[in-house]
Amino acid sequence: MEYVPNILFAIALVVGIGFFVRNVKKLSRNIKLGKNVDVSDNKSQRWRNMARIALGQSKMVVRPVAGFMHIIVYVGFIIINIEVLEIILDGLLGTHRLFASLGSVYNFLIGSFEVLAFLVIVAVVVFWIRRNIIRLKRFIKPEMEGWPKKDGNMILYIELVLMTLFLTMNAADSQLQQLGAEHYVQAGSFPISQFIMPLLDGLSASTLIFIERTAWWLHILGILAFLNYLYYSKHLHILLAFPNTYYGKVKPKGALNNLESVTNEVKLMMDPNADPFAASPEGAEAAVPEKFGASDVMDLNWVQLLNAYTCTECGRCTSECPANLTGKKLSPRKIMMDTRDRLEEVGKNMDANKGEFVPDGKQLLDDYISREELWACTTCNACVQACPVSIDPLSIIIEMRRFLVMEQSAAPMELNNMMSNIENNGAPWPYNQMDRLNWVNE
Repeated sequence: MEYVPNILFAIALVVGIGFFVRNVKKLSRNIKLGKNVDVSDNKSQRWRNMARIALGQSKMVVRPVAGFMHIIVYVGFIIINIEVLEIILDGLLGTHRLFASLGSVYNFLIGSFEVLAFLVIVAVVVFWIRRNIIRLKRFIKPEMEGWPKKDGNMILYIELVLMTLFLTMNAADSQLQQLGAEHYVQAGSFPISQFIMPLLDGLSASTLIFIERTAWWLHILGILAFLNYLYYSKHLHILLAFPNTYYGKVKPKGALNNLESVTNEVKLMMDPNADPFAASPEGAEAAVPEKFGASDVMDLNWVQLLNAYTCTECGRCTSECPANLTGKKLSPRKIMMDTRDRLEEVGKNMDANKGEFVPDGKQLLDDYISREELWACTTCNACVQACPVSIDPLSIIIEMRRFLVMEQSAAPMELNNMMSNIENNGAPWPYNQMDRLNWVNE
C-alpha cells in the first residue's frame, strides 16, 4: 500500500503529459496546413528578436503598469515551476523535499518562490480589477464577449488558486516541521506562508498532514490540468511566443511582399528581350494558375497560422488601430481570433474525417471576416508595431484583399476609381498630367 500514491502520481503524470503531447501534435498539424514560406534568412536578427521580445518582454513595458505586472507573473511562472521538478521527483520516488540537502541554497530558493508567489497573487488581482471593475476599453470590445472573456478570467483564477495552494502547502509543512512529524525534515524558508500558519494553530499532526498532502496533490494536478488547458486558451502564447518572435517579420514594416507569379509576369512584360513563349515549351501542359490571395486559412502561410495561435487577445493592436478608434468595424485582434477559430474548425473537421478535410461550405472570408472589416484597414502597421509578440494581422488582411481584387474583381468603387486614375493620369487624382500645375495660377 505504501507505493499506491507513487503509482497514482505516475499515472496522473503520464496521462497529463500524454494529453499535452496529443494537443501539441494537433496544433502542429493545423499550423502546417498553411502554405510553405521561407523564413531561414537573418538568423542572427531572429535570435536577437526572440531574446529581446519574448524573453526580455521589451514590448510589454511600453505600457508600464501592465508590463510590470506581466513581468512579475511571467518570472513567477518560470521560476516557481523549478519547484515543480522537486514535486515530480518526490511524487515518483516517494520522498519529501528531495532537494533539502542543498541547505541554505534550498532555503533561499523556497523563500524566493514564496515571495514571487505572493507578487503573482498581487499582479493577478490587479489584472482582474482592470478587466472586471475598471473595465479597460480594450477588454470590452465585441469580440471579447462570451468565451474570450471567461477564458481571460479563468486563467487569473487558476493562477490565483495555484499560488494559494503552494503557500498553503508550505504553511502546513512548516507547522509539521515544528511538531517534528515523521518525514517532515527541517528545510526551507517561509517568509510569506508564515502569515498563514496562525490559521493552522491547534490542529493535530494528522490534520496538518491531510492539509499539506491535499494542497500538494491539488497543486501538481492543477499544473497538469493547466498545461492541457493551454491548447484551448489564449495562454498558448506561453509556449508559442518564442517561435513566433523568431519567425516574425524582420524586413521594414512598410515593405509589403509581392506575389511571385505577378512579379515574374511584370518582369516578362518589362523585358524587351524576353520571349514569352520560351517559358512554355512546345507540348508542355499549361500550369494550373495559383490562387491569388487568401479566402480561407489553407491559403495563408504557416507563419500567419502560427500568429493566430500565438495571439494573446491583449487588444493592444486594436487599441492602436486608427480605423477602430474612429468607429470602423475593423479590429486587428478579431482578425487573429477569427483566423484561429476557423483553423480550429478545420482541425475538428479533419479529426472527424480521419485526417482529411471535407468541404463544409464555409471559409474565413465572409463567414468569419467581413469585407467591410478588410477594406476599413489603412495599412498603417500600427497593429504590427503594438503587438508584444510580433504578430502581423496586416499580412492576413492584405492576402484577403488580394483575393477580393484579383480573384473576384470585388474592389470598392473608390479603389477602382483610384486605379483607373493611376492608369490614365499617372496619379490617384482625376486630373490630366498637363493640368497638374494649374493650381499655381489660382
